[in-house]
Amino acid sequence: MSAPSPIAAPPAHYENFPVASWLCPPHLRAPIAAIYHFARTADDIADEGNASPGERLADLHAYREELRAAARGGVPPSSRWPQVFGPLAHCIAQFGLPEDLLADLLSAFMQDIEKTRDGGTYADRAELLDYCRRSANPVGRLLLHLYGVDDAQALAQSDAICSALQLINFWQDPSVDLPRGRFYPPLTDCARRGLTRESFKVFAPLADAPPPQEAINLIAVESAWARELMAEGAPLVHRLPGRAGWELRLVVQGGLRILDKIEDLGFDTFSQRPTIGKADAPLLLWRALRMRRQWPPMKALPR
Repeated sequence: MSAPSPIAAPPAHYENFPVASWLCPPHLRAPIAAIYHFARTADDIADEGNASPGERLADLHAYREELRAAARGGVPPSSRWPQVFGPLAHCIAQFGLPEDLLADLLSAFMQDIEKTRDGGTYADRAELLDYCRRSANPVGRLLLHLYGVDDAQALAQSDAICSALQLINFWQDPSVDLPRGRFYPPLTDCARRGLTRESFKVFAPLADAPPPQEAINLIAVESAWARELMAEGAPLVHRLPGRAGWELRLVVQGGLRILDKIEDLGFDTFSQRPTIGKADAPLLLWRALRMRRQWPPMKALPR
């Protein structure tokens, strides 16, 4: 699944966005790292190696049972992942991390496996957002929980940012996802441009032909949707205190930078995958410093 993560990653994994970084308050580094390793290990179970879909699902069900045990305060002696659930059980007890949010992440991983196995699709934006609700939004809500922020507006803004990050990952990655059998564009959006899932088999990355303008326009409008969601959530950066607000500024700007790079490619992410790296850091820092409460208007894009 490899969703963009608002918490920093070990170098073995590529992530869009800067976990437990130097901006994170020291007393929260342990729970943030525990959440990250829980999610990262589940992602590896779902994605890495040569296991069959059935084997992956069985392992994730076992992983879910260990989460249930950790939420009750213990790690089974027979645990397959003690390095994950030992620290996590401690942090659940110390910080009251909600089990249901952690379980939602596993639900999304399982859905991703099943959709890929069965050639599944997403009928419309609402269905895709429901996936984002479980695949990305729990991370933001867990972080807000740690910062003691729980009002409805903050939760809604966090959800908008996290869903935007997940969508950005989708529109960044068709060159990776399509060859792996993963299809995220909502079918209703495809149909408005005369496209079906079968249409994507006759151009890059699944064939030699360049993507048609209809497919390019699809990525453009989906990218605009992600940018709109990010704009909805971005005011949260002004509400979080101290380091948390600055961390979130960089997360938001990292997502927007990927959208800029998608646009710079002419929205052809079927042929090339845009990424951010160290060279982008000065610009991200500058933009984070200059974030204002008034969001700039978006460019008009094809519909």
